[in-house]
Amino acid sequence: MVRTNPERRAALLHAAIDVLAEEGARGLTFRAVDERAAVPKGTASNYFAGRDALLREAGQYLFVRLTPDPEYVAERMSRPPTKALDVVLMRDIVERARSDRNGFLAMLELRLEATRRPELREAFTEHYRANLEENVRAHVEGGFPGDRSTVVMLYLAMTGLLVEYLTLPGVLDAAESSLDDLVASLVDVIVPEQ
Repeated sequence: MVRTNPERRAALLHAAIDVLAEEGARGLTFRAVDERAAVPKGTASNYFAGRDALLREAGQYLFVRLTPDPEYVAERMSRPPTKALDVVLMRDIVERARSDRNGFLAMLELRLEATRRPELREAFTEHYRANLEENVRAHVEGGFPGDRSTVVMLYLAMTGLLVEYLTLPGVLDAAESSLDDLVASLVDVIVPEQ
């Protein structure tokens, strides 16, 4: 197994994410990844021990790919902790989904795959739980309005919104611009006044 070219490995993982988003977990084959990455046949199999390893590493790579830039987050979090900032932060999540639709769809696909693969479920549960706890900590310690349950409700509402937006946007029959209004309404209903 070759691990000497980090750029090639990253290109293969990006290709795997696109395959997951467009063809689902069943479509994730070494051949499909090679074709998507425009590399010679057999390249992906030189980088990953098997399909399970490719799935696991694609999931790990997705967490990196979908994590916002720390400097951007720091700038946002340096602002006063208000309900209005909560709206901005939730809109940022929607904007990241807009700009990396395949990344978010691949994450949803891997979450479904995790229901059938205990090792993947364990890794995803651990990551999501840690992420939620970090969001709760930042919210509460940062002095934002509300408490732990406020963050949990925002998490659940935004997860549902993203699933609708990415998979069946016609259910809400909402234009992209009204999605921002919907986010503001969710925050208004969930986050208490300060």
